Amino acid sequence: MQALFFREHGGAEKLEFGDLYQRELAPGEVRIKVGACALNHLDLWVLAGWPGLSLEMPHVGGSDIAGEIVEVGSEVRGWQTGTRVAVNPGVLTEKDEWTERGEDSVSPGYRIIGEHRRGGFAEFVNVPAKNLVSFPDKLSFAEASAGLLVGITSWRMLMVRAGLKKGHTVLIVGAGGGVNSFCIQLASHFGAEVIALTSTEEKMALAKQLGAQHTINYREEPNWSKAVWKLTEKRGVDIVVDNVGAATMEQSLRAAARGGAIVSVGNTSGPKVCFDNRLVCAKQLSIIGSTMGSRKDFDHVTKLLWDGSIKPVIDRELPLAEGKRAYEILEEGLQFGKVVLIP
Repeated sequence: MQALFFREHGGAEKLEFGDLYQRELAPGEVRIKVGACALNHLDLWVLAGWPGLSLEMPHVGGSDIAGEIVEVGSEVRGWQTGTRVAVNPGVLTEKDEWTERGEDSVSPGYRIIGEHRRGGFAEFVNVPAKNLVSFPDKLSFAEASAGLLVGITSWRMLMVRAGLKKGHTVLIVGAGGGVNSFCIQLASHFGAEVIALTSTEEKMALAKQLGAQHTINYREEPNWSKAVWKLTEKRGVDIVVDNVGAATMEQSLRAAARGGAIVSVGNTSGPKVCFDNRLVCAKQLSIIGSTMGSRKDFDHVTKLLWDGSIKPVIDRELPLAEGKRAYEILEEGLQFGKVVLIP
């Protein structure tokens, strides 16, 4: 089969496109002919590698998969070939105290398709049958794939971890990425007042189309926490979504209201963060980490996606053979929403 893969960690120059062997199908798996697979920043991090990440090489990335079942394992029931499906990217490999209380992604046995096991940047991929969900015919493969990982991640960080409620004010630090563009829609859908921080007039307009009531261009206002302070009549915001990390955390703390929360699922500007801890103590702020989510979270999100309450933002679709360029687009931050690869 044709696939986009790498044999060693590094940058986009390590990616190869070509023939790769298919793995045998396990009894509880299905083989999917991939219709579309969207990129995430996770794909950049997996390609770069980190201490402790041990992958079977060559590795295929891609967590957001939609396609058609072409083969079912011997123990699979309830799924047939020809069915159009999307895939929950989170895989449970064991039962423990966290999975028992529905905290799937906290479990040390939680794995992610495209990170810990081969993903969907290929013509075919094998996935556990328990991770499948069907989707409406009105949606294309690209539309069905684009909101999966970012959706489950956004739901958990805003609804579960940060406790979003109607009437909250929410600051989204950087509006162009997949998670953040989804968070704008999710927060707006549930009645929050959204402030989106972004870099261009075009992205500001797009953020407003998604439901942001206010936008701030951080290039024009580098001290943007003061602009947030002014917008909120010196109160600050209830929730800050900051997936940038090192470059923005200090201002995120300043932009938060007393008793507010900063929630993060990533560190696009670097993982080591330095800030004035007096802000945390004096304002009684919560700094909340989050990642991925549970099957229940996934089901909440797909319901919103399938009925059209939230529509994933697709920046562009590219052939799988141009996957290296797709990685570069994410690395350079040129997209607004998701970049989707089509085999």
